[in-house]
Formats: sequence, structure tokens, C-alpha cells
Amino acid sequence: MNSLEHQLHYPLGDTLSPAGGTLEVAPGVRWIRMGLPFALDHINLWLLRDTLNGTQGWSIVDCCIDKPESRALWEQIFATQLAGLPILRVIVTHMHPDHIGLAHWLCGRWQVPLWISATDFNVARMASQGTTGFGGDSAARFFASHGLTDPASIEKIRARANYYPSMVPAVPASYHRMMDGDAIAIGGNNWRCISGYGHAPEHIALYCDSLKVLIGGDMMLPRISTNVSVFDIEPESNPLALFLASIDKFSPLPSDTLVLPSHGKPFWGLHARIAQLHAHHDDRLAEVLAACASQPCSASDIVPIMFKRTLDLHQLTFAMGEAVAHLHLLWFQGQLSRQISADGMVRFAVATP
Repeated sequence: MNSLEHQLHYPLGDTLSPAGGTLEVAPGVRWIRMGLPFALDHINLWLLRDTLNGTQGWSIVDCCIDKPESRALWEQIFATQLAGLPILRVIVTHMHPDHIGLAHWLCGRWQVPLWISATDFNVARMASQGTTGFGGDSAARFFASHGLTDPASIEKIRARANYYPSMVPAVPASYHRMMDGDAIAIGGNNWRCISGYGHAPEHIALYCDSLKVLIGGDMMLPRISTNVSVFDIEPESNPLALFLASIDKFSPLPSDTLVLPSHGKPFWGLHARIAQLHAHHDDRLAEVLAACASQPCSASDIVPIMFKRTLDLHQLTFAMGEAVAHLHLLWFQGQLSRQISADGMVRFAVATP
């Protein structure tokens, strides 16, 4: 456990939800944990006891990627954990594959609606039908322009044209829109939608005041900092500014809020974690600014400064996106200037008065 984690409290200790089972973390709220084939090797999903249109059952929050193993785990949960009651709706916090991948199957399996923000629904539909933002020629050109010129890496990124559809082969044809401030009645409790930006187009976290529980999705993780990246489809975006403003929206919540993150363990210490994330990014921004003060830097130059461990290609693409995000925040603030050379290479230097 690192020093920052000592400022958080894990009420379940080292207890994890069992494979193919559930663990109750609050009245009517059950934790499901499924494996992922990445360095970040799991995702937390949630079952909420519910009543909808007079029918008793359960609502699912987030889905896992579409793979046979996760479908089999869901079938095991359906057979053993629902007390004979049906699934009533599928709620998705955002459009990333580990969250929405099986939504089409779950919604079809139970003939229930998908609840998601409008932005993330439409981006997921677009991404599942193409290569936008996650691989292919456009992504390869974008990363190359920011200094990732290793031919083998670029070719692998170019070959990842099917990256998103391989985990999200389809998205339901219709949805129920969730918006910031909406109150959703689930199992006799109201859950308030809190929108967040920077990590996903329009992430929706859910807070229940009567239970003092926050389903934070990927906006509030206990051990790692959420990935905040610039992608080729929005190459001049400023997602880090959006993310930092978004996590401050959790500040008014009570200090004893139980945070249910998408990765890691349920924890108390929301306000400490918000402060930690701000401090983390302040430190990274200071490192980036210092590097660009020495010489103009591309995002590729910044990656080993921000990430001091060996990265596989999957991690490297996220690291590149994060490096661009930090450079862009300083650029938008006027602390850095952007330089584009004749060959299209993008570098950043300290802005002159």
C-alpha cells in the first residue's frame, strides 16, 4: 500500500467479490468483479435491487467487455444471485469497452433498455462500427505527429483498426438518456446523475444520498489516476482541464460517502482522494513545464518523464494520450506555445512573453 492509500479507508479490507458471485456492499447494492485481459486486470460492476413499472428485479451498472468468459460469469450470476428475479435495466457509466461491451447482449438477453448519456451512446455506436479514436490509420498518424515514430509501434497501432469493435461488437439500437442532475428511482432510493468529462465524452456517476454511496465509475479511482487523453478525433482538446473541474463536482458530497470505483476496492476518503488527484496532476504538469523549459518537447519526449516504468503498446498509447493532455492544458493556459514543423511534428516550448 502506498502512502496515499493510507489516507483512504477500505471497509472490506482485502475481501473481494468472488468470481461468478456477488458481495453486498450497501443495502440492495452488490459488487461483481470480472477479469480483463489488460495490465488493469479487472472491472467492478454493480447490481442494484430495483422495482421498475411495478416489477421487482435488479438493475445492472456496467457490463464488462464482450468475451465468452464474461458472458459465462453473467450467466452464473443470473442463475445464483438474483433470487429468481429478472434484470430490469442496464445502466452504463460511459462508452469505454469494459463498461459497455456486453450492453447489447445483456439488453437483448433480458429485453430491457440501456440507460446512458446521449454523448456516450452515440460515440459508442460510432466506434463499434469503425476505427475512430482507438486504432487504424488516423490514430497512427496522430501518434506519429506527437513523436511516436518507431515503425513497429506505428504499424501495430495502424493494425488495431478493429480494437473497439472487437470488445464492443454492437450497441443497443435505442437508449434511455441520463443527464447531469437527473434523479433515478432505483429500489426505493433516488440516485443522482453527476456528469464528468475528460476521461470519457459524458461520463455519468451515480450518487445515492440515503445510502451515502457514490458509484464513481472511472472518475474516482482509489489507487491509480484515471486515464485522461487527447485522441485523434478531437486533436486540439483540453480533457485534463475538464477532468479536474469534473472531480470537484464530488466535493459537496458527505465525508462518509462510500465510493464504489470501477477499478480497485470500495473506499471511504472521497475528499482526500480528490485532493490527491489534483496534487498528482499538479506534479505532472510541473514536470512537463520544466522539460519544455529545457528544449521543445513532443509528447513522446514527455512519456518517460511522466511514466518511469516499462510500457507495453497498449499502455504506451494511453501514456501518449495523457502526455498530450498535460501539454495541452499548459498550452491552453498560455504557459506553453505549440510548434508544428514542416514534417508535421508537434512540439511544445515555454511561451515567451
